[in-house]
Amino acid sequence: MSEKPSKNEDEYFARRDAELLRQQRTAVQQAAAQAERKSHYMKCPKCGYDLITGEWDGIQIDQCTHCHGIWFDAGEAEALLKSPHQNVLARVFRAVITGVSGAKAGEG
Repeated sequence: MSEKPSKNEDEYFARRDAELLRQQRTAVQQAAAQAERKSHYMKCPKCGYDLITGEWDGIQIDQCTHCHGIWFDAGEAEALLKSPHQNVLARVFRAVITGVSGAKAGEG
């Protein structure tokens, strides 16, 4: 004997299936975002080659193994400028930051 499912059962299974699909889509999107982030981690923004990390005056500096560009994370250039060792390179960084941010470096 085959009985037709009730309207409540149909709605229940439809909601459950929709929720499962939403969860699967979310999981796939999160995995894709994580893979995208991982593919760019420690890669040079200019040429895409690997970055290596070094330390200078207690500041972590990333350098490209190919084009030898030097990259700073947020706040690292400013921290370098506040270093007690003021030299030509620090003055250059200060000029670059002033040009990029439009603010006077060292103000804060």
